Amino acid sequence: MKKFLILALCAAAAGSMFAQKANVDAAKKLAGKVDKIGEARTLIQAALADPETMNDPNTYFVAGKIEYDAFDKNEAARKINPADVNLLDMYRELLNGYNYYAQGIPVDAASAKPKLGKDMAKTIASHATQYFEGGANFFNEKVYYPEAYQAFMIYGDLSDQTDLLGKATPALPRTDRATAYFNAGLAAYSGNQVEKSAGAFRKARNAGYTDPQAFIYEIACWQNLAQNDSTKADLAKQNIRDVAMDGYRQFGIEQPLFINNLVNYMVSDNQTNEALELISGEIANHPDAAALYGLRGFVYDRADNEAASEADYRKAVSLPGVDYETLKNAAKKILRIGTEKWNTIEGNSAEARAARQDVKTNYFETAKAITEQAKALNGVDSDLEYVIENIDYALETYFN
Repeated sequence: MKKFLILALCAAAAGSMFAQKANVDAAKKLAGKVDKIGEARTLIQAALADPETMNDPNTYFVAGKIEYDAFDKNEAARKINPADVNLLDMYRELLNGYNYYAQGIPVDAASAKPKLGKDMAKTIASHATQYFEGGANFFNEKVYYPEAYQAFMIYGDLSDQTDLLGKATPALPRTDRATAYFNAGLAAYSGNQVEKSAGAFRKARNAGYTDPQAFIYEIACWQNLAQNDSTKADLAKQNIRDVAMDGYRQFGIEQPLFINNLVNYMVSDNQTNEALELISGEIANHPDAAALYGLRGFVYDRADNEAASEADYRKAVSLPGVDYETLKNAAKKILRIGTEKWNTIEGNSAEARAARQDVKTNYFETAKAITEQAKALNGVDSDLEYVIENIDYALETYFN
């Protein structure tokens, strides 16, 4: 009886295996028949879910072939009559094909007699440029994630996948790969996948993307993560520092965002002297750069060097080309110092009256003039409006 049961179980297992192999064979016959792709997918999914065939290289080969053949047929049909083809479905077939073959090639390599991996690798490589095209089409249709992101990333990564593709690995232009990574970053960011976006932008700059926007967007991603996920705060801080350093090395002070973030990291990491040395070196080379004096004024402020901070902010606002944020920060700084000085003056002696007049003229009215300069440059935001209200209150109350 026991022997009979064992034989029955073996027969059942063999029957299941033969049934799934029959499904694979049937699915293979449907490959290239676009109108039968749903049926083919159902058959191959059953084989991929069955333990008897899920680790068979041929199962993955047929699964990918269904998708690649459908893509090729649709691509040919589109050239004749674009209206006959759903463009996004067509490029989804391309993504599906890659995913099956990327899984199938290692399975084939681990088999006793590898024979399908080379064909799978060649098929992926032969469609390389079409992954870039797919990413662009998904992006234009606002299908950002995962489709546009995945398509661009596949294109960007292909030339590094010698372990997967072997001799079929395509040598794609480095500039095109960098652009693909940048586009993948935009797609992931638009799809609210901020950490994946940061990774794509990092690959873009490492691949030689020459536009500073790749660096700027990556910093923005990490800032977003730091604000919205406290567990990522330290990771974000370090990455912002690394990106800012790389950006500063490549673009100098042409893009102030990089030196600003680098200095902010230094200050938060108790590297105040190093930050001052860095900025002072740039000031020596760019003595009329208002933003640099404002930045050094910020560092001196954090170092509690009021006199040096005030001097730098006053110097910054006196220079041509001073920016809006520097003007706002200068107004805040001078208003604060003026308020502190006012609070130390006591009595009504001639000396006290002279001190009050000095505070009025050189601090409150000076701060007021700086806010007017900022208003003329870029209007009034809520931050500047608050500063103006405080200055007006001081002028109307203290000196009435």
